[in-house]
Amino acid sequence: MTVTSSDVGLVSQGGARRRPRAPWLRSPKVVAGLGVAGFFILMGVFGPLIVPADPSATSAAVLQPPSLEHLLGTTATGEDVLSQVLAGARLSLVVGFTAAVVGEAIAILVGITAGYLGGLADEVLSLVTNVFLVIPVLPLQILIVTYLGDGGWLLLALVIALTTWSHGARRLRAQTLSIRQRDYVQAARAAGEPTWRTVGFEILPNVSAIVITSFVFHVTSAIVVQTGLAFLGLGNVSDWSWGSVLYWSDNSNAFLLGAWWWFVPPGLCLAFLGSGLALINLGIDEVINPRLRTGLKAARLFGRARAVGNEH
Repeated sequence: MTVTSSDVGLVSQGGARRRPRAPWLRSPKVVAGLGVAGFFILMGVFGPLIVPADPSATSAAVLQPPSLEHLLGTTATGEDVLSQVLAGARLSLVVGFTAAVVGEAIAILVGITAGYLGGLADEVLSLVTNVFLVIPVLPLQILIVTYLGDGGWLLLALVIALTTWSHGARRLRAQTLSIRQRDYVQAARAAGEPTWRTVGFEILPNVSAIVITSFVFHVTSAIVVQTGLAFLGLGNVSDWSWGSVLYWSDNSNAFLLGAWWWFVPPGLCLAFLGSGLALINLGIDEVINPRLRTGLKAARLFGRARAVGNEH
């Protein structure tokens, strides 16, 4: 029997249906990605509590390279870069996770509702989703943030969420259209179960992998967008985030001055966090996508055969 990605998490034996499991948690890529992401989450939670100095406090140590006194050097006004990076981790992560939670909630509500109800509701919700899909997201975000001005991190997270939910909704609608035709969903509807129970207990658990991958993607994109907007000077750049650190380093010509310790640390934090989140998504995709698993297995076999051929 061929197993498709829509069947992941669903095991039938003798007509009995098991609840979905999470086999991707055994994937080395997911474990590695969770380790990297967990490190930065701990940095965001405890970083502001262990900063060696006030990130906004100036001193006479201007543009000093990394030393025992300032592990990541100082800025053009003598501020401690390590303190700014640690303090900025919290805001970047808070914006990323808040935008992901709100955006994924909208995607679940719109996508699953459209796929399950069908008919006019599906047409209307699909039309709204398609409109958001074709809108240029980044120019829209820049326009809204510029118009709203300094509205705080929560408003910024909501703007990001309201402009990035459509891709997840599209995927969930397509999956729900397939799942709603299955026997156990039809049996639940025939038994008179309310819609919320059918969706919550019969459909949502079977699209959990898509929800998780979409959530991780939302977190990554929200952090990148927040950093990009802050780097452009939009929003409140006086609130420390990785983007605001990059903004002030660029504003002070740190690259031309050779003060690499000012802009490299926040850039590396973004790169490593993005890599960790990407590993999580890749690991989950390998588990839920049989074609990807087959392709990776074939690539490994080809690589081994080529290595053996080179030896001979």
